[in-house]
Amino acid sequence: MNNWEQLRADSLILEDEAILALNKPAGISVVGEYQEKDIVELAKEAGEQLFPVHRIDKVTSGLVLFAKSIAIHGGLTRQFNKRTVDKAYLVVTKSTGLPQKGVIDLPLSVGRKGRVRVAALRENIVANHETGQWLVRPSDVLEVRNYPSVTQFATVWNDDEYSILVVRPITGRRHQIRVHLAWIGYPILGDPLFDKAGAVREGRTFLHSWRLGIDAEWLGGERIEIEAMPGRDFWEPVHERVPEGNSSVIMQEAQRLLVELKLDALRRGALGRV
Repeated sequence: MNNWEQLRADSLILEDEAILALNKPAGISVVGEYQEKDIVELAKEAGEQLFPVHRIDKVTSGLVLFAKSIAIHGGLTRQFNKRTVDKAYLVVTKSTGLPQKGVIDLPLSVGRKGRVRVAALRENIVANHETGQWLVRPSDVLEVRNYPSVTQFATVWNDDEYSILVVRPITGRRHQIRVHLAWIGYPILGDPLFDKAGAVREGRTFLHSWRLGIDAEWLGGERIEIEAMPGRDFWEPVHERVPEGNSSVIMQEAQRLLVELKLDALRRGALGRV
């Protein structure tokens, strides 16, 4: 999409004097695209300067937050760096058998060609489906530079072939959700890096940036929650399996489970504001 005015109008969620929040469609980059135009470049060409506070992948849809000034950008990026931002995603995976709730606690590293991977051999991942935990023993972590990485998830809906998950990355590593789910055997549907067996959709990974909770310093520090509802294309793989109108019921269940995940995180001592 090369029309900034149209993209802005179609994707706008929230705007005030400090920020712009968009519900980004899959297929366009936030920033740093070399072969095609990205959101920041499109806005700049139309006379609007935006500073991305965080990024989601080109093939991912959903909430993206931009600051309108360097001062606001600095305060927001510090929140991301300090992990005080609540983040929640929705996922479709062509697999079943996940527990109702789980925690993936697997350190990440960067391998050849910049590929993000778990800093351990796959066979050394310890899975406990009863407790919903995936981890590696410290002695099994590879001797490479690695980064502690924790992802929470809950199963919102599933049938005999597909599952819909709500996911909270407690840490915010690059490709964290995609790598964690793939390495425990549940790749995101359509992921060009990991979904080798599934039906890959060109330009679309079924990962959606759903919610952000931030402290709005320009509003006196008020905590605000921003939400980007998934579009029809997100439901496409399961639209014949989910009865008409039931996507709203699924979203209500996702909200309920998200609160439970936050409470679980508080008990574990991780970020989990309710």
